[in-house]
Amino acid sequence: MAAPATKTIGDLNGRWLLNKSLSDSVEPALALQGVGWLTRKTINTTSVTLHVKQYQGPPSPPAAAGDGAALVTRIDIDQVASGIKGTTENRCLDYVFREHSDWIFGRVQGRSRWIGAADLAALVAPDGEAVKGGWAKDDFVARDWLEGDAEKGGPDGETHILNHVQSLDNGWTALQVWGFQDIGGERRYTRNIVVAKGDKFVEFKMIYDWIPEDK
Repeated sequence: MAAPATKTIGDLNGRWLLNKSLSDSVEPALALQGVGWLTRKTINTTSVTLHVKQYQGPPSPPAAAGDGAALVTRIDIDQVASGIKGTTENRCLDYVFREHSDWIFGRVQGRSRWIGAADLAALVAPDGEAVKGGWAKDDFVARDWLEGDAEKGGPDGETHILNHVQSLDNGWTALQVWGFQDIGGERRYTRNIVVAKGDKFVEFKMIYDWIPEDK
């Protein structure tokens, strides 16, 4: 189901079902990340639902080390998968690296922030930080987005959330950009993702169905 107009990058609260028929396969990326064959096959065929809570709150450590820290946007996501153990993503949009570990990806550190179209284009330009740093090979994560006024859900009119993750065990990085795209004439919540390791890159889209609250 298409996302309702009330849902923007500033309010992702609710449930989102990964649409496997519209999305690209995640298996090549999982292979590059060192995930085993059986786990890859299971993840690639199971249904995955995101339970999202987006709110203002104090940042988690290390940014919360001092008293009186300013509130930040926080996004807590429980990923519920049929037949296998799910995972949890807890993000603070202050672009501070925080460590996390789960059974699929092992130990990682990640950071997240709001980002607008112009800053995103600069990040993935040939001389941008992501390309020069080896997180991306081109501007894939900046393509195909809806950028109208209705999409400006960030505190300063940003249209996207950016996530940058580094593996602490297996040498890969993952760059994700979240927002909304026109998919077959319907507005849908989408993630453009590139996983990189050395000189290898896997680019793919994850496209979601909105689950109404009464379902």
